[in-house]
Amino acid sequence: MEWMVIRIEALQSLTVVTAALFLIILPHGYVSPGLVGLSLFYAFNLTGAQIFCTRWFSNLSNHVISVERIKQFIHIPAEPPAIVEDNRPPSSWPSKGRIEVQGLEIRYRPDAPLVLKGITCTFKEGSRVGVVGRTGSGKSTLISALFRLVDPSRGDILIDGINICSIGLKDLRMKLSIIPQEPTLFKGSIRTNLDPLGLYSDDEIWKALEKCHLKETISRLPSLLDSSVSDEGGNWSLGQRQLFCLGRVLLKRNRILVLDEATASIDSATDSILQKVIRQEFAECTVITVAHRIPTVIDSDMVMVLSYGKLVEYDEPSKLMDTNSSFSKLVAEY
Repeated sequence: MEWMVIRIEALQSLTVVTAALFLIILPHGYVSPGLVGLSLFYAFNLTGAQIFCTRWFSNLSNHVISVERIKQFIHIPAEPPAIVEDNRPPSSWPSKGRIEVQGLEIRYRPDAPLVLKGITCTFKEGSRVGVVGRTGSGKSTLISALFRLVDPSRGDILIDGINICSIGLKDLRMKLSIIPQEPTLFKGSIRTNLDPLGLYSDDEIWKALEKCHLKETISRLPSLLDSSVSDEGGNWSLGQRQLFCLGRVLLKRNRILVLDEATASIDSATDSILQKVIRQEFAECTVITVAHRIPTVIDSDMVMVLSYGKLVEYDEPSKLMDTNSSFSKLVAEY
């Protein structure tokens, strides 16, 4: 807007100066001095008025954009209900952690192209599955579909025989655990960050902290579990924040755990702790590891290779390594 005002002022000044020069060049008495003065006076006033109108129109355009955004928010489809009263899963669900993906197709908008194209596979209960692929292959979209951040355009995801789209979001997400690549902490205390709903006792929280190697550090703090956590956990190191996320998962003890490249941005010591705890404490759980670093999934029971939204390979990593597979090529490139 400021650049437009500068250009308008320059053009108007040039026009006024040109008009004034013509009036000077004209023969004496051709135009009366009063008319000349009146013309220049109105020319200068017109310049100010036009600049005012330009600024007003620009501000109006900015505010109209805000109205358009509000209109878009009003028409955003409502999120599915948190609880479907007549179709709630058993309290012990999922007891096994078996995940069946049947002809899954995902698109982010009705007119957008498919991101996942007919994925069909089964994650057996208690198995460790690695999901690999190049950037944009659909790894994160698959996890988003599992948590119902986006609903399928076609196909189903069944956990222990129950279609996740038939139950409420709260009933689903309370039964799934995730350790993200970027750990998230909230302003408050250690207790509220580990147990925001107040479902667990202090003894259970201390046991979880001991398993994720944070008990000694927190025991030295004056306020113990009530010690403060700043916004986004700024007063804790990145590795400690990731261990806090591990502590949350240990408290919930769900049968399904998702690791979204949880060790990508932490030091080797914290990585070792994380991998050791996951192997010991989640040995009977279904663990899905989304990996950008191929060595992370070498010791998985099964490896899923995605490419442009399609399931290219799904087999044991040792078998894939023995053939000229897409997975072996990814390992060779790494």
